[in-house]
Amino acid sequence: MPSSETPLQGLAIEADGVTRRFGASWVLRGVTLRVKPGEIVGLLGANGSGKSTLLRIFATLLRANGGVAKVGDVDVSDDADGVRRQVGFLAHSAGLYDDLTARENLSFAAMMLGRPAADLEALLARVGLTAVADRRVRGFSAGMQRRLALARLLLSAPRVLLLDEPYSNLDADGIALMNTTLSEAVAKGAAALVVLHETAPARGLLHRTVTIADGRIAAQGH
Repeated sequence: MPSSETPLQGLAIEADGVTRRFGASWVLRGVTLRVKPGEIVGLLGANGSGKSTLLRIFATLLRANGGVAKVGDVDVSDDADGVRRQVGFLAHSAGLYDDLTARENLSFAAMMLGRPAADLEALLARVGLTAVADRRVRGFSAGMQRRLALARLLLSAPRVLLLDEPYSNLDADGIALMNTTLSEAVAKGAAALVVLHETAPARGLLHRTVTIADGRIAAQGH
């Protein structure tokens, strides 16, 4: 399996006829989508349209009921561990450990990923949390937690970024940080699929948008 620093060849993300249901309710009804390395694609749609479900399938957090989903040339159903080595997933909720400090959260994540602890101070500085690195996360604002979740994502140097409403709770500086992070990642050949409530924070950054309605691709634009 290539490392996360190896440039992707071919498609970064691929879905062919992907379906997913919860009980008797179909959330995805045959989604076909392709994202190339170096591309940032915004995923739009109303609440419940299937955007986050599709993202979670690519992140191996959900299994599709039908169709094929791949990250690079790896099928998410056949090799979940191989996919996770390539993907960075930023969920709508930060998913941090409230009783740990910011530094301890990153240190634990680095240990789980087998990443050097030496990277942590640079990451904390990059997301503007050096001054609060030893505070417990439970006292952080939602925006600060978002910044820390971004730092945790960057630990793995992902080749594919799956971001679920990444601008949520960020101020203007946080939005600029997120956009810079995305720009730098795709400049190195990464790809990003970004669920958006609105496109304004990512204006000028997206290569194209894809709209999901009723579990299907309804429109694509630039």
